Amino acid sequence: MAADGLRAYLIVWTGQFVSLLGSSLSGFALGVYVYQLTGSATQLGAVFALGLLPSVLALPFAGALVDRWGSRRALLSAGTGNMAVTAVLAALLVTDTFAVWHVYLVVTAFSLLGALSLPAFSALAPALVPQRHLGRTNGLRILAFAFAEVLSPLAAGVLLLAVGIEGLVLLDVVSFGVAVVTLLLVRLPHIRPAPEDAGRPPALLAEFRQGWRYVAARRGLLALLGFLAAVSFAGGFIDLLIRPLVLAFASPEALGTVMTCGGAGMLVAGGAMSLWGGPRRRVPALLAASPVLVAATFLGSARPEIVPVSIAAFLFMGAMGVILALDQGIWQSKVEQHMMGRAMAVHHIVAAVPQIVAYGLAGVAADRVFEPLLARAPGLSALVGHGTGRGAALLLMATGVLIAVSAVVAALHPRLRRLEDDLPDIVRPEPGEAEARAAAAGA
Repeated sequence: MAADGLRAYLIVWTGQFVSLLGSSLSGFALGVYVYQLTGSATQLGAVFALGLLPSVLALPFAGALVDRWGSRRALLSAGTGNMAVTAVLAALLVTDTFAVWHVYLVVTAFSLLGALSLPAFSALAPALVPQRHLGRTNGLRILAFAFAEVLSPLAAGVLLLAVGIEGLVLLDVVSFGVAVVTLLLVRLPHIRPAPEDAGRPPALLAEFRQGWRYVAARRGLLALLGFLAAVSFAGGFIDLLIRPLVLAFASPEALGTVMTCGGAGMLVAGGAMSLWGGPRRRVPALLAASPVLVAATFLGSARPEIVPVSIAAFLFMGAMGVILALDQGIWQSKVEQHMMGRAMAVHHIVAAVPQIVAYGLAGVAADRVFEPLLARAPGLSALVGHGTGRGAALLLMATGVLIAVSAVVAALHPRLRRLEDDLPDIVRPEPGEAEARAAAAGA
């Protein structure tokens, strides 16, 4: 039965991976296309914001729907919706009726549908896969994301010349179709609601509040959320600052090298986790990966040289991949299945909101605070070097200090240290066991 569940998960994962790869290719190409049409970084930034904000606003409702519907129906709804939206975009491009304002509607729709698929896919693994394999499934998720991040900029440039933006978007339609077909090929278990959820379900927002209360009552998970929020906040600064940091002293091609090295680090982490499965004690391992993040930020900001920045990107993204996989495994092991959609919605909101705030603050802080600070205090140049853009480097180093402080606070937090002892793993039947018992009882 366990092998059947793992096989079903791998089939669904394959479809989601193909879909992710198609979306990464078309998303990269669409960003280039919009910038070529408008020449406006502001409009491109608005597109990026719309890729995240609607999802955050919709997650409270989407998480409740996942627990109501189950992962299969939620993923099917998201997949067919994405396929329809992408088909409309392809039709606009093919008929030469595409206007820039269309992309705002399309990206908003993708973001809303992503709010449904994120908690649904997170809830799928513990329903199908035995506890001992959860680390491997989370490694596969990181591997898929990293592979798409590394491959899409390279492949999209070639495909844009070969088939054009229209062809790339049509390929994305096909990729969503593959994801839908894989969901139809497997049988996924139906999760029974808890007794208190039986009968007439409450409003979706009330269900989400139940999810928040569920997480808040488990103080170790709440402490882990606090650490995740701090790391996400720091990650938002680094994600935005790495571009001006590198472009201040090197070419766009060099920036591509740095980004590829970062993706390679996450690929290695995802591959290692998918083969190994991770340690039995996840919290200490998660905290032990934090010093690598700190070391990477210091290495990447110390000097305007492409080699150390590339090594730093590899280390940072590799450690981040390990942290994300371990964090996901903790939630999947400690949260009851009927609450998984709502709990993961809380998790994704806490991860996304600090990142959005960091995107808004990072540029302003680098230009208006840290660049003038570097000019007024020349001694700081001994830390980050001289020249244009070193204010961003100083802010990057300060971000490393923030991660270090957050890791120390987390390591000293008694609830987080004792999380795996105070909150035992949820005992779930092996995949298929519940259905077999039900069939035997009815015989």
